[in-house]
Amino acid sequence: MTGTDMVSIPTQEQRTLRLDELAARYRKANGIGMQALGMIGSQAEDLMKRLPKSVSDQLDSLARGALETTFDAATISRKAIPDQKDWLNTAFTVGTGAAGGLGGIGTALAELPVTTTVILRSVQGIAREHGFDPDDEDTRMDCVQVFASAGPLADDDGIDTSFLSMRLGLTGATLQGLLSKVAPRLATVLGQKLAAQTVPVLGAVAGAAINYAFTGYYQEMARIHFGLRRLADDLDEDRAELIEAFRARVVQRRIKAGK
Repeated sequence: MTGTDMVSIPTQEQRTLRLDELAARYRKANGIGMQALGMIGSQAEDLMKRLPKSVSDQLDSLARGALETTFDAATISRKAIPDQKDWLNTAFTVGTGAAGGLGGIGTALAELPVTTTVILRSVQGIAREHGFDPDDEDTRMDCVQVFASAGPLADDDGIDTSFLSMRLGLTGATLQGLLSKVAPRLATVLGQKLAAQTVPVLGAVAGAAINYAFTGYYQEMARIHFGLRRLADDLDEDRAELIEAFRARVVQRRIKAGK
């Protein structure tokens, strides 16, 4: 039996089931952040007002730096330490978030690259789970693209699936080019995270809650992203069409839920 003979091509029924499962993941992921906000008693739009202007003015460069410096760190760490279960990655970042929230903005900034590295190496591990080599250039770009989603504290009324198709519209995309597109989106997300960790008295609790939301959210986004890529490859189907089918299911689920 050849390798080609051993490949199991999903049926249309299996395609539907996989898309439904991924749509359910999307809805679940966007609920995690709201739980975190409930714990710290705030709204996402209010968080940004807490940031010092000196920090808010540098969010773009902070986001770009976080992506650039942590990507190699995550790759190297995966060679030394095996991929961990989702709950272990989440437990670790909850701890770093609590520590980062203890000292306000200063310790939160110091904690940021550590947490970003853990989340990114988790995304790389999820890529591997789906049969993609994290060292491959296309997969490296997909790992970065996961961070282009709106973030766990965003209002998802618009159903943000643009992060899934972002690279499809970039002709001759390079990793550096993608970083420049992703960084501004990630800047807002990181700003919300940093601001949450400055909540008076509750800084450590807020840091833990926000990191719980961020880690869980991006792990789910990674499973959606690479799940769709795997399904497109298995079906030999245009990825853009598959993304649109996924989006339709997300909308349908929201209508059924009365939201």
